[in-house]
Amino acid sequence: MIRISIIFLLISMLGQAYAQQRPMQSLYMFDPLLLNPAYAGNHVQLSATAIYRNQWVNFPGAPRTLTATVHSGFRGSRAGVGIIAGRDEIGIHGENSLYLAYSYKIPLSKYSNTTLSFGLQGGFNDFKSDYGKLNPRNPTDPFFGVVDRTMTWNFGAGLYLRSDKYFVGFSVPYGLNNKVVDFESLESEAMQRRYFYLTGGFTKELSKDVKLFPSTVIRFQEEAPLSFDLNLLTVLYDVVGFGVSYRLDDSVVGLFELQINENFHVGYAYDFTTSDMARFSNGTHEIMVNYRIKINKIHKGLACPSYW
Repeated sequence: MIRISIIFLLISMLGQAYAQQRPMQSLYMFDPLLLNPAYAGNHVQLSATAIYRNQWVNFPGAPRTLTATVHSGFRGSRAGVGIIAGRDEIGIHGENSLYLAYSYKIPLSKYSNTTLSFGLQGGFNDFKSDYGKLNPRNPTDPFFGVVDRTMTWNFGAGLYLRSDKYFVGFSVPYGLNNKVVDFESLESEAMQRRYFYLTGGFTKELSKDVKLFPSTVIRFQEEAPLSFDLNLLTVLYDVVGFGVSYRLDDSVVGLFELQINENFHVGYAYDFTTSDMARFSNGTHEIMVNYRIKINKIHKGLACPSYW
């Protein structure tokens, strides 16, 4: 019973930390719109992506995250639009989010297909904490019957420079510091802190059929330590890819992706936890499905497959 109580307490504490630091997927390189609104419509086709992440397998109340994005550019237009939706769960805490993104693309060089995009996004986060799920020893305690719900609005912006050989991005997806949990009885609160992303990567052709895609993401969040990922993906015949990612003080990730046809693209990642959580979990699973299609009336051409 003591052990169960401790687990529930940890879940509640993790929920507050979770609200302060947003979840991070391992397959984000296949859906950059999750990090930067300037990516919306970067390819002149309709692109829809779903990513599901089951974190810290076998740990009670561990995070589970589902994200879905849809975005597109348009024929004869430099504008792009997108939708970003998400569902996050950790223990007794849940969050739903919905954001709209807009980008404007400026051509810099037609020879290298270099463009600079500016992006904005805005939307809301709906947080819910059900303390009745804690199943306390004293069920008459009024605190454990509380269901706390908070809705917050937020906005963000980003820049995205892209060519046929490289990309660089900078973004602040959520620009406001919003309070999401505030209980006077606990004398504590949880905040959704502002944070920043710096991304970059390039393409290296080893041969006609083998390409390397090194990339990195640097994350900085207010009142949180600096974090970064180092990624290396090897793609064979523009069809199948294998890779590895290192996340500072957190995990080593195995990556796999497969281009089934010109429309469907799938991916899988497994996080080998290197932090103290490795004692309590069996790693993290993540899957991705992407669908792209050209609609003749609004798209002027199907862009070449790109992993950025």
